[in-house]
Amino acid sequence: MIRGVDHLVVLIEDIAAGAKAYETLLGRGPSWRSQSDGSEAVLFTLDNMTLELMAPAGNSPTADRIRSVIGIWGEGLASICFRVDDIAKMHRRLDRVALKPDPVAEVESRDLGSGAALHWKRTRAATDLTRGVRMFFLELAQARPHSAAKSAAPILGLDHVVVSTEDPERAAALYGARLGLDMALDRSHQDWGQLMFFRCGDLIVEVVKRPVAGGDQTRDKLWGLSWRVADIDAVRARLLAAGTDVSEVRAGRKPGTRVMSVRANTCGVHTLVLERTAMA
Repeated sequence: MIRGVDHLVVLIEDIAAGAKAYETLLGRGPSWRSQSDGSEAVLFTLDNMTLELMAPAGNSPTADRIRSVIGIWGEGLASICFRVDDIAKMHRRLDRVALKPDPVAEVESRDLGSGAALHWKRTRAATDLTRGVRMFFLELAQARPHSAAKSAAPILGLDHVVVSTEDPERAAALYGARLGLDMALDRSHQDWGQLMFFRCGDLIVEVVKRPVAGGDQTRDKLWGLSWRVADIDAVRARLLAAGTDVSEVRAGRKPGTRVMSVRANTCGVHTLVLERTAMA
């Protein structure tokens, strides 16, 4: 019933600074800019999902709420939105599996530059029942415009979104049994904990329990993003030339992958860049 990840929302303080940082990271320009009551947003739409940067604007309850969240948690990932074909059917399923969805709402957004409009229908599951992760479900009426490449080594799409948990059994029940995502991997390692991979379209929702004591057993957290590239060495060279702090390229945990960490200018999002080789 879930086709894939439609978009992820990153809350930031300064929309211009955030957009500039992600133009550099992704090697792509924004595809959409919009404003609504209390917020402004910039979208980057890639091959398999959209990243939405959202910042408070002006003085309103919405703007105050965004500032409050950033004040408590800092900038970073705030919500995940899954793409569905039939929002009414998805709403019925969410209700049947006791996730208490909001009524379906119809939404419009207009691009500040072109005046073009996007329309969609959405619902949201109760956050206290999704283990603290804000989850939306969206039926989009038309495709979003893509972000144009601005370099010879752009990011292609998202490889996986990482969710951190302290209760892997309950998290597995949420993403697998209740949301209906296909579990592709469940593996534990003494050094990096337990990993569970759930297929979601052509990317992965990775649920991780790290071997660190003292976490919240009832709340999970959207933790990080891993971006897919064709040539990781070219991307590293591009980011270094732009002054971005990145690690050396190293072998990934999954055979046939090479990865590097991006250590700055990600608006509080733990960020990895990943290249899949022929072996993968």
